Amino acid sequence: MDMNTSGITQSQTMIHSVEKAKEIVRRVFHAYSGSLAVRFWNGETVELGAGSPRATVIFRAPGPFRELALFRDPLRFAEAYFHGLVDVEGNLFSVLEQKEHLQSLSFSAPESFSLLAAALLLGNGLDERGNPPVEVRRSKEWPVRPSRKHSQAADRKAIAFHYDVSNDFYGLWLDGQMVYSCAYFENADDSLDEAQRNKLDYLCRKLRLRQSERLLDIGCGWGALICWAAKHYGVQAHGITLSRNQYEYARTKIREQGLEKQVTVELRDYRNVAGEAVYDKIVSVGMFEHVGLKNLPLYFRTAHRLLKPDGLFLNHGITHDEEGWRKSHATTFINRYVFPDGELDTASNVQRVMERSQFEILDVEALRPHYALTLRHWVSRLEQRREKALQYVDEATYRIWRLYMTACALEFESGGAGVYQILASRRQPGAAAVALTRRDLYDRPCGQPRSDAFRPPTKSGGTPYSYPESTVLQIHNLSGIRHGT
Repeated sequence: MDMNTSGITQSQTMIHSVEKAKEIVRRVFHAYSGSLAVRFWNGETVELGAGSPRATVIFRAPGPFRELALFRDPLRFAEAYFHGLVDVEGNLFSVLEQKEHLQSLSFSAPESFSLLAAALLLGNGLDERGNPPVEVRRSKEWPVRPSRKHSQAADRKAIAFHYDVSNDFYGLWLDGQMVYSCAYFENADDSLDEAQRNKLDYLCRKLRLRQSERLLDIGCGWGALICWAAKHYGVQAHGITLSRNQYEYARTKIREQGLEKQVTVELRDYRNVAGEAVYDKIVSVGMFEHVGLKNLPLYFRTAHRLLKPDGLFLNHGITHDEEGWRKSHATTFINRYVFPDGELDTASNVQRVMERSQFEILDVEALRPHYALTLRHWVSRLEQRREKALQYVDEATYRIWRLYMTACALEFESGGAGVYQILASRRQPGAAAVALTRRDLYDRPCGQPRSDAFRPPTKSGGTPYSYPESTVLQIHNLSGIRHGT
């Protein structure tokens, strides 16, 4: 066979495969009401739905298209995108929103057979030039295989995989204080920096922080909260992390702000924090997701051990709408590419473990819409800084993060994931360590502690106390109710 004949045959094969692919697309999206486009490996584009397409999905070879058509598996699509075999131009959110559409499709037996036959005839996986498609560069070893051991060594390795990507990379899309958790939006149009300042202060208010109290931050990240609490509330703050990058950054930040006498940070596993009743207040933000479900009792018992009898513990973390951490497309993707060994549970199960660890739950607040907004900010900022991001990470890592955060935003918006702040104290007789209402959380400017903050009983024996006017009731020795003066 001469070169001309070979070229003609190859061209005919490509045309045939594209026609089969267009047939599949038209059947799958025959009742589609959105606006999307699909571009095939020969450059042809098919527009779907009504109006101008919000995004174009680009298949660089028949293989990934065939995989998606045969299995309707979003994980296969994600992996093809990471490898550069599939691309997305435009709004990635509008593409991922098709997951429910694809998974809800139902075909008759003849229709299913016809689609299967068309998919199997798609060709050999060559691109428009007749060459195997080139995968994007990747410097990181992935996918990873989760250990699920949650030993200290395994947890250090998992934390390094996620958090030690690059401080510069995170800095491109996080706020100015490098807060990597759900922000708190008082208004939907708040800037990310403003919403993260709101969140830091809201945590301090919920903890009712007071001058000179000792605060422990379990999983302190890049140190934003411990610095904020020391600077605005006068506490002695200590943070622990397993991430070397976060530790080095936090130390520098503490030094730059002149907080060395108030704030300390160390590389330490929560299981190795020594002492009994050491801290007035303990906070953990976005950390317990890494603990592992089997270790949640140990995690909460450790916080209970370290907390003073009249102290407060605030756990801020992501939850799932299903019990346990069963294997699924979503859980496999997260553990394989983003959070090795990360596990979520329902809010009710988390509270049950806390109560069995002798905590009394004082307040529970759901912040699910706030995380959806936060993630949309992160995705937008990352996309706007793509070229800069590629100076710090490879193309595959950029794609993983873009897809991961987009999918997470949609998961929070749909209710599949939640985020809760759970405030608790050690279970004991007497009054709780908070005021009777939440009014003290909302009635002052950001960063300004209350001068009359509620002060819970600290002595045994029912000795009377003098209380601010905002506190109207106080229990003494469980023997009756007395009005505060």
